[in-house]
Amino acid sequence: MAANGFTGIRAWAPLRRLLLVAGALAALVLGAAVPASAHAALLRSDPAEGSVVRTAPASITLGFSEGVLLSDDSLIVYDPSGKQVQRGTAHHAGSAPDTATVALRSGLRDGTYTVAWKAVSADTHPVGGAWTFSIGAPSKTSAIPEEQRAGGGPAGALYGIARYVAYAGFALLVGACAFLTLCWPRGAGLRAMQRLAVGGWAALAVATIALLLLRAPYVNGGGLGGIFDLGALRSSVETKEGAALVVRLLLLAAAAVFLAVLFGPYARRQDPRERRDLAFGLGAGGAVVAVGIAATWSAVEHASVGIQPALAMPLDVAHLIAMAFWVGGLVTLSVALYRAGAGGAVVDRAAVRRFSRIAFGCVCVLVATGVYQSWRQVGSWHALFGTSYGHWLIIKVSLVAVMVAAAGFSRRWTGRLAARAQTEAAEAYEPSASSAKSSSARPSKPKAAKPKAAKALAGAAGPATPAADPVRAAQLARQNAAVASAAARRRRDADPARAGLRRSVLLEASVAVAVLAVSTVLSGSQPGRAIEEQAAAAGGASRAVPSNGGQVFAQLPFDTGGVKGKGDVGVHIEPARTGSNELHLTVTDPVGNPENVPEVDLALTLTSRGIGPLPVKLRQTGTGAWTAVGLQLPMPGQWQLAVTVRTSAIDEVTVTRNVAID
Repeated sequence: MAANGFTGIRAWAPLRRLLLVAGALAALVLGAAVPASAHAALLRSDPAEGSVVRTAPASITLGFSEGVLLSDDSLIVYDPSGKQVQRGTAHHAGSAPDTATVALRSGLRDGTYTVAWKAVSADTHPVGGAWTFSIGAPSKTSAIPEEQRAGGGPAGALYGIARYVAYAGFALLVGACAFLTLCWPRGAGLRAMQRLAVGGWAALAVATIALLLLRAPYVNGGGLGGIFDLGALRSSVETKEGAALVVRLLLLAAAAVFLAVLFGPYARRQDPRERRDLAFGLGAGGAVVAVGIAATWSAVEHASVGIQPALAMPLDVAHLIAMAFWVGGLVTLSVALYRAGAGGAVVDRAAVRRFSRIAFGCVCVLVATGVYQSWRQVGSWHALFGTSYGHWLIIKVSLVAVMVAAAGFSRRWTGRLAARAQTEAAEAYEPSASSAKSSSARPSKPKAAKPKAAKALAGAAGPATPAADPVRAAQLARQNAAVASAAARRRRDADPARAGLRRSVLLEASVAVAVLAVSTVLSGSQPGRAIEEQAAAAGGASRAVPSNGGQVFAQLPFDTGGVKGKGDVGVHIEPARTGSNELHLTVTDPVGNPENVPEVDLALTLTSRGIGPLPVKLRQTGTGAWTAVGLQLPMPGQWQLAVTVRTSAIDEVTVTRNVAID
């Protein structure tokens, strides 16, 4: 008994170790991906970011790359003293879903105003930010808008973990059930296979409930106390994402019925004809439930927004189903290959070959739909290699390539299993045929049993022993079962083809865990195409900042890549004409607070005339503020501002912007 238990632990040890390593990699990837990046990109604003307008605008209007869901406090405008000056609540401009606008009070005084905004993009991810504009002339501001933490904090971290668990649970549920109904029906009666499928169902159910409870604090950026806010929960259910989660829970109830039939009547039926009739109903019902659950992702995430959503959503469903069968089936096959018990509990060769063929079809579907979705979400080579979304996509493709390579080895070992099975069948047939032939030629005569042997056999098989000592009989039965299980395990381990298949399938399953983690990161990241559109819009708006009533103001976002390396540089030039000018430069953090940096340099170049770069001597006048008096600009034209910001000993970046000098 003890020896058998130790052998079982040793047999499972490689599977547990590799899955733990893959799980740790998944946790590391997910930990680096929180909070999720923005999805609806801010493309334009009126007034423009960093602009100086002569008269006070009547309203603030924002334009996004996709539709957004607004709340009453989606747009807050602060005057230089930090007082809110918006009138009414935020709403869509002209009912356009990709806009947000709010009216301003009348009689606004000159100075710098801060706009803080937040929304939920059409693919259900929260977005937010802050920017400034000035009326008349820039001024100091005491406005400190609340940091836009939507999608971050503890709620964001837990939300990301729940998303990963949901993907993993879906893959395990669909993959295990498909493997047991299509490849290995006999396995439906095994406790290990049942635990896999039920575990996937439970993981998906728990993760879905967690996502529903965390939705409000995740979107609003609040603490975990918002989980218990029934009003916020009701509001979440009324959104598209909340409705999809509720539908998923209803479909999971139907999946529970499917599991009860699969592991109940289906597993108990031995007649292949009766099992085949029930398998058809199970297959049809299971397919409907699986497609429905997959659609609860496709209908609210990347596939539902952007270009060609009518084509992207069904292809995304097919992608998710193929992923679930391949990844979940691999995990199920790994467990089946590592399980050896008495009574034929080991997965047979026909099941492995059947799964190999179906898995190859799944890979083809994944490649076709993945290429389309990659083009749709990235759109260009520059976005592939120049954005974080593209980098994660490259990592995912690389991991999938490793899985495909391992699958090639699995198919090779599967072929050897089939060849070995045919050889064993032929070898088993020849001795039986020769034995039958010899027995027909020489009929055997019955031999009398030896008296001593018969007496010993009668004594051993006498009814007194089991009846007199039932405990001993139970021990003997357990020992016999342990011996049979150990013998089956030894036969399994002695098969080199099966051992090679176990290793290659285990590698596939382990890498698949990391692929799921990267897929979760991609679903929570801003697509490369949206990043390119946002950059193009920002670049188009910043190619030339015109002079406005004898002055120009340019705002240049920067990111040095280090800790606290993000912020904005504001450059104000007055009177923005040839001759002597006065220049003011400010550095602020992402929420608009003045920020000191170790070094900031500025140079001006008139490219059309070949003048410059002309370095500007800056004098610091306060926290995050520098001034240059008597700046000489000899000619009119489009002058390029080149600002170099250093935020640490090694983190430095140069940003540029064109300004018009009259």
